[in-house]
Amino acid sequence: MSAEEPLFRVVRGVPTAEELAALVGAIVVRSRPAAAPAPATTSAWARSGRPARPDTWRASGLPRLPR
Repeated sequence: MSAEEPLFRVVRGVPTAEELAALVGAIVVRSRPAAAPAPATTSAWARSGRPARPDTWRASGLPRLPR
């Protein structure tokens, strides 16, 4: 493809400048790679309320053994 050749062309109708701008905007947005969402950071305060192991809540309902 040469540098003078257009990337796309309108084959029917006579679009307005606004319609062409909307088309170009849609093509640009679709051609970008999707950005990965930023990982959610958890504060130390929120982490402190979580159990250390996944099954800790289950063990909390069991009777305690004498030491």
